[in-house]
Amino acid sequence: MLLHPFYRRGGSCLRHWPTARSRLTNPRIVGVQYSSTRTPPFPIVDTCPSPICACRETPRELDIDQKLPLNNTIARYTEQVLISTGKEDWTSRIEDEEDNALARGLKSLLSRGGRYTDPSFNVAITNSSFPPTTSSPTQNASAFTFPSFKYIPTIPNDPQSIESFLKAFLLPEHAPHGTLPSQDTSKSARSNTSQSDFKDVVSVKDIVVLICGHGGRDQRCGILGPLLRDEFLTQLPQQDAKIQAGPPEAKESVTSPNDISARVGLISHIGGHKFAGNVIIYTPPSMGHHPLAGTGIWYGRIEPQHVEGLVKETILGGRVIKEKFRGGISRTEGMLNL
Repeated sequence: MLLHPFYRRGGSCLRHWPTARSRLTNPRIVGVQYSSTRTPPFPIVDTCPSPICACRETPRELDIDQKLPLNNTIARYTEQVLISTGKEDWTSRIEDEEDNALARGLKSLLSRGGRYTDPSFNVAITNSSFPPTTSSPTQNASAFTFPSFKYIPTIPNDPQSIESFLKAFLLPEHAPHGTLPSQDTSKSARSNTSQSDFKDVVSVKDIVVLICGHGGRDQRCGILGPLLRDEFLTQLPQQDAKIQAGPPEAKESVTSPNDISARVGLISHIGGHKFAGNVIIYTPPSMGHHPLAGTGIWYGRIEPQHVEGLVKETILGGRVIKEKFRGGISRTEGMLNL
């Protein structure tokens, strides 16, 4: 896909923006200003730019906390597993979903008293609205893992296969420091042998935008989530990003390092409903020229009016918006905070 300059139209506004290509190859088109004496771990802008054109309205009756600081309000995690359900909402506890054997199995292995309980690492288990590859959810599941940026299309739902999936993709890549040679590392580090049990694993090369829309848990996210998803689906194509709808496939590839493709989905509870709308933006390591490649950036208090700015600043420009930042994770550096 060739990128080119474009004009934004909406109501009476008409304004020319730099293309996605120019913003990614020259991330200093908009100057980055740091407002802290400590150098941030990534480029930042203090505030989200105001929208240029019309956007969806935010319901005014929602009880959103506008006072508490957002920075460092996410729970530490080492990996997030994102189960593709093809649904847009779930029961309050996702493991209670009849066809969600993967969530139940992982929680039993990782929760207190489980075989892989370990305070040194935490796995976030989340449902998503992304469609699964499998057509039989009672027999197999499909899932993404972040920040490993993998998509596993077929995960059998039997206990042995779920444990094998955990060992292959969710345990830390290396045993913790201080592990003695005589200690059993099968519970503390990923297993290459287990990875061979899963075929057609795909490296995710799209930007992935996740929005909490878990109405079965909290109506604030249930109301805001779909509005934000629709706004992202409107704004991304207007700024030269291609929307990917189906499950990732190995044959997919972008035509240029500067082309952008994105997946946008609703997800279940990730903590902080009082900060709705909650958004996570994962930028793949394959976008090596992007300042946020290999990271996941968490935002809170996002309204439809902020989506245009998130696309422009974070997705295209590689800059984190400080006033909306809750925390983040890096594929190489671990948890990120300001």
